[in-house]
Amino acid sequence: MELFKPINIVDSQSVKGKIEGESEHVKCLIIGSGPAGFTAAIYAARANLYPVLYEGLQPGGQLTTTTEVENFPGYAQGITGPEMMEDLKKQAARFGTDVRWGLATAANFDGAVHTITIDGVKTITADTVIIATGATAQYLGIPDETKYAGSGVSACATCDGFFYRGKDVAVVGGGDTACEEAIYLAGLCRKVYLIVRRDELRASKVMQDRTLKVPNIEILWKHQTKGLFGNGVVEGATLIKNKGAADESEVNIAIDGFFLAIGHKPNSDIFKSYIDTDEVGYIKTIGDSSKTNVAGVFACGDVMDPIYRQAVTAAGSGCKAAIDAERYLSENH
Repeated sequence: MELFKPINIVDSQSVKGKIEGESEHVKCLIIGSGPAGFTAAIYAARANLYPVLYEGLQPGGQLTTTTEVENFPGYAQGITGPEMMEDLKKQAARFGTDVRWGLATAANFDGAVHTITIDGVKTITADTVIIATGATAQYLGIPDETKYAGSGVSACATCDGFFYRGKDVAVVGGGDTACEEAIYLAGLCRKVYLIVRRDELRASKVMQDRTLKVPNIEILWKHQTKGLFGNGVVEGATLIKNKGAADESEVNIAIDGFFLAIGHKPNSDIFKSYIDTDEVGYIKTIGDSSKTNVAGVFACGDVMDPIYRQAVTAAGSGCKAAIDAERYLSENH
């Protein structure tokens, strides 16, 4: 028995809403295509919200830069990040999600109907908006970060640390996140270098004390990364010690993994005039819900999660956002 019949929303103007020139109205607009966005789309489509999803600048989100995903439930043998995101995309489309290429470039949340501009041209009004735009990891800006992306360079120790069990790795950063990731990796790896550009840590006193007590963490004070080297994968890093000083010197360390822990930037800039965020830019939600301070606008995934930043938690929050959107519509429309 077929429980759910996919809806061909491409051919149904009554479902998608009226389209006139470069304007369109939809019930549910989802911005972003990572685990949060696609999970929200799956639930919204099954609730007959006929969601339209715009993939954004990085279709599939940060997972598309990850080679192996082994900690997402349901993939016993593991799966590559791009393959997993393609699976989620197909599942969302199966239930009728209208998945589109495009980037949200402006937002107007004045009034009951919300307006999003796509690619600076197309205007979409929506009864509900689900923001799943994610967060972008901060990088040093050296070319080797791109060269070895997915081949030794990572911005998530919790995601990728498992692949470096018994190996030597380096973590860049001096704040709480860097210390937390270094401690986590120290439980898996033989040795962890913590590369700190200053002669002190910016982390909280408690986190500093914990880091200094871990025997296999070596802090490289006043070091900056010049580049990475290796044959196809990271095999080492070239560092500059005491940069700009009379005793400046170049140091090579042998490592298998290079972890960036210098922060993430939530992709929330276009919403900040209307949506409450914290000082970094993470969207604030009300209680345990996905509701923002604007009625009918919901947030899920890394754009509102500065703590966990995992695919599975993002997916869970996407589920919550779709359910919250469906309940909002049933109560207000």
